[in-house]
Amino acid sequence: MKVSNGFKYEINGWKYISIKGHPYERGVAHGKLLKQEIIQSTDAMKWNLYNDYGFHIDFFLLISNYIFKDVIQDKFPEFYEELNGISHGSSISLDLLVLWNNYPSLPYSMNYVKKNMHKIPNLVEKYGDVLNSLDNFGGMMEGGSKDKCSAFMAVGDYTHDGKICCTHNSFDDFITGQYFNIVIDIKPKKGNRILYQSAPGYISSQTDFFVTSNGFIGTETTFGGFNNYKHNVPILCRIRNCMQYANTLDDYVNMLKKDNSGDYANAWLIGNTNTNEIMRIELGLEFVNVEKKKNGYFIGFNAPYDSRIRNLESVNSGFDDIRRHQGARKVRLEQLMEEHKGKINLDIAKEIIADHYDVYLEKDNKCSRTVCSHYELDAREYMSQSDRPLPYAPRGAVDGCVVDTTLCKNMSFLGRWGSSCGTPFLVKDFMEKNIQWKRYEPYLHDRVSQPWTLFKIGDKMKKYTRARVTKSITNKSRKK
Repeated sequence: MKVSNGFKYEINGWKYISIKGHPYERGVAHGKLLKQEIIQSTDAMKWNLYNDYGFHIDFFLLISNYIFKDVIQDKFPEFYEELNGISHGSSISLDLLVLWNNYPSLPYSMNYVKKNMHKIPNLVEKYGDVLNSLDNFGGMMEGGSKDKCSAFMAVGDYTHDGKICCTHNSFDDFITGQYFNIVIDIKPKKGNRILYQSAPGYISSQTDFFVTSNGFIGTETTFGGFNNYKHNVPILCRIRNCMQYANTLDDYVNMLKKDNSGDYANAWLIGNTNTNEIMRIELGLEFVNVEKKKNGYFIGFNAPYDSRIRNLESVNSGFDDIRRHQGARKVRLEQLMEEHKGKINLDIAKEIIADHYDVYLEKDNKCSRTVCSHYELDAREYMSQSDRPLPYAPRGAVDGCVVDTTLCKNMSFLGRWGSSCGTPFLVKDFMEKNIQWKRYEPYLHDRVSQPWTLFKIGDKMKKYTRARVTKSITNKSRKK
């Protein structure tokens, strides 16, 4: 599919779009190319919000327009125009599109909303009585934010060539996570060209995984249990600003910290392939910890090393509990880094992100505690907190992405859709075994086993090229 300033193709479960131009025109192209996907994903968001909170979409639009929309329009007019273009191209309302782009940030704001609902136009008049009756809106005070993703970034003595190698997977609830099969190439009129994994209609990654034309690799893992928030600039704008305009590692730190809301608090792993240096930014709200290395690694497992963030801005982080997925993956990723020291390359990165060793039971076991997470297969019988989350929840790894310095320099990366290890998720089979989740069935899609796929900026992937790449990758997978 083509438009005047962009095109789209589909391969191995992924959908790739390439767009260019001024903010509004590249937004229109985005909206036209992914119109049906944006409709489907926003419809799923509406159902998810009602299922999770008991409020219909109009309630969340009031919140979003106050918390997110006005701030984006005022402080980042370029990104607001891009969103406006996507809205026109897809015929989806701008209000709904802004909410969808900030959907990962929404839970962080919920207790702020309850405390400040009188500031939000029309909210008290329509929902004040209900909100006043809620002790803990959104559950944020008890359990903090949700957590997801595994990642590492290595350099120096740990990689086969001394250069940077990085991998990441996203584990999420399957309704939301199934829409992050979009790869977006943006060539703006100003700033860096960007290639990133994302969802339809998103102007930043939010998984997160990206490379930039000036040689940066970026990914992150969220902090479970983080519950500190300030009404300021959402992460959507701060990280997109970094992707497009940051030229140094310090730029990333400064841009992420400026007007920080504390939403989507996480450990950012950023690599500069020009200087062969990697960095971890543990980004809380009041507390931020920055480390840089030219020799070593950083891992991401959904809990902060920084004691201030872990104790003063979070609850129930699971940092040392190997019955929990945070503590278990902290141990396992460190083991894997040392096991493969000096050899880490793209193939080993694929193996690491697909790892199923359970350090608590000391055996291979597809469950929530493994690097390639499978909540949908986990009975949760060994949990220290049995309801976080529930047994056999439709949640887990939905992808895998890997990149190294060479791929980054060519503005490319490898992705695998479905799960990091290739285990399929078939809705009918899952529901037959887990009828407690039957209400989810209309909104879930099958994800079959897929091969690793190479994505590169501007690559139109002609049919003969696609067939050759797919066959080659599939053959390599079979050899393993």
